[in-house]
Amino acid sequence: MVTVDIKTLVLRVLEVVLTCISFSLVASVGHNTNSFWTWCMFTWCFCFCVTILILVLELTSLSEKVPISWDDFTTAYAMLATLMVLAASIIYPVYFSCSSCGREIAATVISCLAFILYAVEVGLTRAKPGEISGFLSTVPGLLKVLEAFVACIIFICLDYNQFSRFPGLQWCVAVYSICFIFSLVVIVFTIGRLLTLFPAPFDKVLTVCNVLAVLMYITAMVIWPLYCYRNNPRPSSCNNRLCPWDNLVVITFMTSFNLAAYISDAFYSFRLVFFIGRS
Repeated sequence: MVTVDIKTLVLRVLEVVLTCISFSLVASVGHNTNSFWTWCMFTWCFCFCVTILILVLELTSLSEKVPISWDDFTTAYAMLATLMVLAASIIYPVYFSCSSCGREIAATVISCLAFILYAVEVGLTRAKPGEISGFLSTVPGLLKVLEAFVACIIFICLDYNQFSRFPGLQWCVAVYSICFIFSLVVIVFTIGRLLTLFPAPFDKVLTVCNVLAVLMYITAMVIWPLYCYRNNPRPSSCNNRLCPWDNLVVITFMTSFNLAAYISDAFYSFRLVFFIGRS
């Protein structure tokens, strides 16, 4: 039976209110065709709608009839919402706010508050040591959501005209895609209670794939900057403003970040298989 903690319930109600205020303030400023503006609006609207859906299903006890692992789903969603709202809270003021833009500043502040609430929810729903729970409620499970999200940020910043010219950059895109697909498969199979369909013990499959992901990301960490920045300095036309060249820097940083996430994930997997599993 799915039980609703009162703290989590209050958090979700506040999340609905804050995300609604955020996208309402931004919408009142006017529509923008920029892809980053679209991303921010999608983030607030998506989190608003899914959080309301979770509230309705839990308050009506319909969540017990949904054929998925509800705890895994809500924990994974809270982690995803945390990352999405954090990204929106950074991207929106960088691209669309100014010192005299009252509604834009207000939307940013409220979005930051929503991020804090989602982060607190992750802390409340995350599995505690010794607690029996779903995979996505554990640190390795949350890392899988983080890895998939970071890969999405990389995909947003990719430009076909930039990476299509060099096989090395195409390999990097393949690395991002393969690792993203594996993380997504793990998330979907966990939520759908389909882990028994793996052809080998899940923890061992996870360990092998995490090690391969680390090795692949190491090659991307070396190859991406080697090809991107060689004979390609920042254009003088960019001056002090953001321009498409800066996306290369974002991808480099996110590649490093995801490499650290996969190393942490591999460490937890080794610990699970070779230490905890044998104790």
